[in-house]
Amino acid sequence: QVQLVESGGGSVQAGGSLRLSCAASGYTYGAYCMAWFRQVPGKEHERVAAIWTGSTFPYYADSVKGRFTLSRDNAKNTLYLEMNSLKPEDTAMYYCAAGRSTTPRCGQVGYDYWGQGTQVTVSS
Repeated sequence: QVQLVESGGGSVQAGGSLRLSCAASGYTYGAYCMAWFRQVPGKEHERVAAIWTGSTFPYYADSVKGRFTLSRDNAKNTLYLEMNSLKPEDTAMYYCAAGRSTTPRCGQVGYDYWGQGTQVTVSS
């Protein structure tokens, strides 16, 4: 089992920045994808960014490319999402998720582990 705990959400004005953190604990050994999803009520989850443990090349959704940066601290088992130039349309509940994977194809992974979510609200 893997436990994920997000933090760092909040309210900012458009153009501002936030950094989300996702601390992983439990059985974190082996290869897996870790990702940030976001969800607005009434809409599907959107995969915002993802990375495979064996890769240094993150995936970014087109909607956040150039504004969001994914990073990780392996020693702390923590994933970060640095969000800059925030827009009102970035307002959502952000979730950290993890799924076992032997390949870097994080778009094809079943994400079995999810955090509780952290709210990001961007006002215009």
